Parts: sequence; structure tokens; C-alpha cells
Amino acid sequence: MKPVVELKRISKNFGAFSALRGIDFDVYPGEIHALLGDNGAGKSTLIKILAGVHRQTEGQILVRGKPMKFRSPRDAADVGIGTVYQDLALAPLMTVARNFFMGRELIKGPELLGMLDDRRMARVALEEMAKIGIELSDAKQPVGTLSGGQRQSLAIARAIYFGANVLILDEPTSALGQKQQLEVLKSILRVRARGDIAIIFITHNEIHAQLTADRYTFLSLGEVIGSGSKVDLNPGEIRRLMAGGAEVADLDAELSAIVAQHSVQDAKSQAHKRTSEATNG
Repeated sequence: MKPVVELKRISKNFGAFSALRGIDFDVYPGEIHALLGDNGAGKSTLIKILAGVHRQTEGQILVRGKPMKFRSPRDAADVGIGTVYQDLALAPLMTVARNFFMGRELIKGPELLGMLDDRRMARVALEEMAKIGIELSDAKQPVGTLSGGQRQSLAIARAIYFGANVLILDEPTSALGQKQQLEVLKSILRVRARGDIAIIFITHNEIHAQLTADRYTFLSLGEVIGSGSKVDLNPGEIRRLMAGGAEVADLDAELSAIVAQHSVQDAKSQAHKRTSEATNG
């Protein structure tokens, strides 16, 4: 099997600042490839290049082996790259169906004189969400009445319906409660089970990455510092690489030293207090 998307030696400069340096990355159909790293690692810049928002300074993007130059997000969407950002681009007061088809509404009758086909849009929206495990009874309900997890799943189902075969998920479980996070993870796994969609999963949650991802790539300060499959990497190594390659043992030692220092200071303070009380007494 060949990768759907390959990034080769991707670099991105913003003036004198180098945000990415020589990044290699790929993703295959039917897999979840987690893109991990601390804030400022370069994850957002990389996915914006892949989504057509930014243009790389150097390097090459291949889609199904064919070199691509994205001038806009439309170019990326035209070759099947869909991105679900944290803000979701949903209108809370509009219905589920209207949000699902926003800007691409279905028309009945003559194109110029026709009316919105609300019934068909409602049916499609409910069917597509059900495919990834979200059962709704009414597509006419406002999106604002959905849970955070259901909204994420709506955005995912919408991207797939409109042709995404590479799905970029940008922190899909952030700012959600535990139950809603579980809803989203289940939806992601159902998408993977289709076998035809490649998923790039950006997250800060180590547990979510371990539960879902087949492969991992770790960024730090614009460079790849590690990669591997679920079989290759144990939880301790994943944790270390997510922290930017810092040795967790060293961090634990530093924290222990700080705690010990505070304990000594507290003991001295208490001893001084007792001495003062005895003298005054």
C-alpha cells in the first residue's frame, strides 16, 4: 500500500524565523497517524501547509505519488484533504442539516428558481452522522443544542461526505468533558474502520493518542524528534517524546528537589515560630 499523502523535507520560514525544518511525514488509508508535540513544536504550521493555508518555503507535497502545489485551501480540498479545526465553523442557531450543507445546499427544481431541499438535506445529515455513531432524531434542531462531542462528529461527517479521504483533526477532544471525548474517539475509530480514509490526529492528550493511533510522529521546535508505530513505542517513550524529548526522570528529579526545598523551608519556619512563642511565653 502506498501513502495517500507524503511530505518530503518540508521547511517553512516566517521572515528570519524558521518554524519547520526538513519535515518528513506520510499517512496511509485506514490508519490514524498522530502528530504530537508541545506548544510551539510546529504542528499547526505543518497542517496548515497540508491544508493549503500556508505554502512551504522548501520541500514537496505528494498526493497519491503526484507532486502538488497548494495555492489555497480549495486546492487541498479538491484533492481530498479535509481539515476539522477546533472552532468547527458551525453556526449554533442554524439547524444540523443547514450546518452540514453550509454553502453547498441541495436544491430542488430549476437551479436558478429552485428551493432548498430541506427534507433531503435532513435525511443525508442524519444518515452520515449515524455512520460514525451519532444518532439524532431531528436534523432540524439547532446545532447549539448538541453536545461538544456531537458537534465534532458533525464536522467530521461533513468533511467525509464532501470528499475528504485525508482527514486532519486538530485537537478534536480539547475543551470537552470526559464523556464527550469518548464520543469523539469512538467516531474517529469508526472512520478508521472504513479502511479508505487516512486520519492525521493532532492532540496533546497522551492517553487519547495511545488509544487510537497506529503510528506517531513527534515534533519539537520545528523538527521531527521521533516516530514509530504503536508496536515500536512504549508509553514511557511516547510520554518522553511528547514532552519534547526531555528526560522524564530528570524532570521528576527537579520537581522532587523543589518539593524538598519547600519542605526544609517550612520546617525552618515552624521551628522559628515555636522558638518565638517559647521566648514570648
